[in-house]
Amino acid sequence: MLKFLPAYLTTMIVMFVLDIIWLSMIAQPIYQQGIGHLMAAKPNLAFAGLFYLVYVSGLMWFALMPNRHHRGLKNTFVAAATFGFFVYASYDLTNLALLKDWPLSLSLIDITWGTLLSGVSASVGKWVFNRMNGIK
Repeated sequence: MLKFLPAYLTTMIVMFVLDIIWLSMIAQPIYQQGIGHLMAAKPNLAFAGLFYLVYVSGLMWFALMPNRHHRGLKNTFVAAATFGFFVYASYDLTNLALLKDWPLSLSLIDITWGTLLSGVSASVGKWVFNRMNGIK
């Protein structure tokens, strides 16, 4: 399992950096307009960190590990993007079902972002895994 650690850490770093850029510079006005009344003044960093630990573990388990013997990144990207789609869709559809005035447009943007973020992050992690394990 230690041979997956560099891929895990890489996936975590890529996902975290891209998500910070997305949340702070690109999507922040969208979220503020749609659900600003629900947003905390400052995020709870402990729970945010726990989210990334758990989510990246899911990406490793469902996307990278099953494709560890494949050279290319396509299978990992597709598996990770699919995982991202299902997880983000579950969250957003639940919000649409239960929360008053949750914006459909926000959910569509969020699901798209989660799908792409997952695919890209896991693919970079897989690229590192390939290099570290001599898979060319």
